[in-house]
Amino acid sequence: MDSDTRVQIESLINSNSIVVFMKGSKLMPQCGFSNNVVQILNSLGLEFETFDVLADMAVREGIKEYSNWPTIPQVYLKGEFLGGSDILIEMYNSGELKEKIEVALAS
Repeated sequence: MDSDTRVQIESLINSNSIVVFMKGSKLMPQCGFSNNVVQILNSLGLEFETFDVLADMAVREGIKEYSNWPTIPQVYLKGEFLGGSDILIEMYNSGELKEKIEVALAS
C-alpha cells in the first residue's frame, strides 16, 4: 500500500471513536455482512462513522493489508481493530461487544 493510502486509513481510524470500513454506507449497506455490522451498532445506540470501500479501491485493498484481515467489513474501536461481521455477531451475542465499547468510550 502506498503512503497516502496508509495516512488516509490511519486518519480515519484515529479521528473516529468507531469507524467501519464497509461496502456502502450506514444508510445504505451494499452487502449483507456490512448490513449486519450496521444493525448491531445501531441496536446498541452508537454513533459511528463508515467508509465506503466500493468508492476507493486503494483503501479497499489497503485496509486488508493494514489490519492483516482479508475481508470487509472491518470495525475499529478507538484505533483498535475489532474484527468483521462474524466476530461482531459473536461478541454482540455474548455481551462482550457492549462491554468493550462502553469501557473504550468511557476512557
